[in-house]
Amino acid sequence: MSKGQEAEITAWLGTQAERAIDTACAHVFLAGAVAWKLKRNVDLGYVDFSTREKRKWALDRELAFNKSAAPDIYRSVRAITREADGSLAWDGAGRAIEYALEMRRFDDGAVLAADPSVIDGALAEALGRTIAGFHATASPRPNGGLSALEWTIHSNAGLLRDLKADLGEARVETMVEATYAELERRRPLLARRTEAGFARRCHGDLHLANILLENGRPVLFDCIEFNDLLSDLDVQYDLAFLLMDLDFRGRRDAGVRVLSAYMDEAARSFGPGLWEGLAALPLMLAVRAGVRAHVSMHAGDVAMSRAYVDAAIAHLSPAAAVLAAVGGFSGTGKSTFARAVAPALGRSPGAVVLRTDEARKRLVGAGPVDRLARDVYTPEFYAQVYETVFETARAALKAGQAVLLDATFTEPALRARAEALAAECGVAFKGAWLEAPLEVLEARVGGRVGDASDADVQVLRDQAARHGGQPVGWPSVDATEDTMPAAKAWLAKTA
Repeated sequence: MSKGQEAEITAWLGTQAERAIDTACAHVFLAGAVAWKLKRNVDLGYVDFSTREKRKWALDRELAFNKSAAPDIYRSVRAITREADGSLAWDGAGRAIEYALEMRRFDDGAVLAADPSVIDGALAEALGRTIAGFHATASPRPNGGLSALEWTIHSNAGLLRDLKADLGEARVETMVEATYAELERRRPLLARRTEAGFARRCHGDLHLANILLENGRPVLFDCIEFNDLLSDLDVQYDLAFLLMDLDFRGRRDAGVRVLSAYMDEAARSFGPGLWEGLAALPLMLAVRAGVRAHVSMHAGDVAMSRAYVDAAIAHLSPAAAVLAAVGGFSGTGKSTFARAVAPALGRSPGAVVLRTDEARKRLVGAGPVDRLARDVYTPEFYAQVYETVFETARAALKAGQAVLLDATFTEPALRARAEALAAECGVAFKGAWLEAPLEVLEARVGGRVGDASDADVQVLRDQAARHGGQPVGWPSVDATEDTMPAAKAWLAKTA
C-alpha cells in the first residue's frame, strides 16, 4: 500500500464513517455500531507494518489474540478489494488491495482511563480476578518471560537516553542504572518463574486505556499482537502495567484491591512461586513507568514523561515491608478496615490482604463467595486455613511486600503467631482489634450477602461466648460506626 493508496483507502473509509481516529500504528473509523481498524504503512523499529502481508498477519493475530478476552468486540478481518470499475468494496469480487479489522463499536466513555474514579472496590476486585483468569488460561511461552522483560529494559534505556536533553541526563541515568541493577538482582528469580510456567501469552498493554467497563464487568481489549517480545511475558509483569497506572493516577486503593484479588484467584491455578515473584514487582512497575515515559515524550508531553521517570525511580526505592493484622468478631468490618489501611502500608500498591475467608474457599476449590457446608468447618480444617495464610504471608513478606492478615484472631495463640512471624521476617508488626456491641454485629451479619464469609449469627454468638471478654493486647478500634475514620485514626497512631 503506497502512500497514495493509503490516502485513497482512508478517504473511502472516511465517507462511511462519522469519526476517524489516528494513532501511530493505525487509522480507526467509527460508523454507527461498527469500528474498522486499518494498519498504517509504517516501520517504527519495534513494529513493522511496511507490507500488506505484514499488516494482514498482524490483523489476523489481533483478531485471534483478542477473541479470548473480548469475543464480543472483535469480529473479523475484512478484505478491501479493487473492483472492475476501479471502485473499492468490502470483500468484493476484485483483487484484495488491503485489509481491515472489523470490531463492534463501544462507548469511548466506558474505557476506564476516561474516568478512573469509577473503579470502586467491587470493580477493582473483578479486575484482579478477571486478569488472573485470563492468565490462567493463556498458553505458556517458555521463550518469553525474562528475555522479554530484559528486551524492554534495553529498549527503554536506549529510547530514554535519546531523550535526556529534555528529561535531564542525571534523572535518566539514575533510572536506567537502578533498573539494570535490579534486573541483575532478580535475574535468578525471573528465570525460575519462566521455567515454572509464569511466562504466558499475555495482553501486553494492560493499562486503563485498554480496559472497558460493559454491563458491570471489565473487558480487556487491544492486546499487543505485533511483537512477541511485548506479549510473551511473565504474568506479573502484565499485571504490573495496570498496577503502575493506578498508582500513577493516585489510586493505590484500587491497585492493592486488584493485586489482592489477583493473587487469591491466581493461587488457584499457579504454583507457590506465585508469591515469591512479588520480589520482582518493584522492577516491573519501574519498567512499565519507563515505557510510559518515552511514549509520553513522543506524544509531546515533557512534564508527564518526567513524572513517569520519577515514578520509576521511586518504585526502585521501595518502602520496607510490614505485617499488619486485624482481628475481631464476625461483622466488625475487618475486611473494610483492612482495605482502607492496606494502601498506606509498605511499597506500591500497598499491603496484600490475606483473608482466612478466602483461603478456606480456595483450599476446597470453591468460588470466593460460594457458601460452604457447615460440616467443612472441622478443627483440622480451621488449623489448615490459618497455616495456609501464615505460610502465604511468610512468602510475601520475604519477597518484600507488606501483608495485612484479615481473620477473627480470637485465640491468643494465633495472635502470638502473627507477631512472631513479623519478628521472624524482620518486619514491623501492627495489630488492630475491632469491637462493636453484639446487637450491632448481629444486625450486620444477618444482612450480609455476596461476601466470602460464611459466618451467621450463631457463629458470631459462639465467638463471643468463647472469647469471654479476655484482653487482646492489640490496639482496640471502635467499629460501631463508619470504619473509615477509625482506619485513618489507627494509621495515625501506629505510624
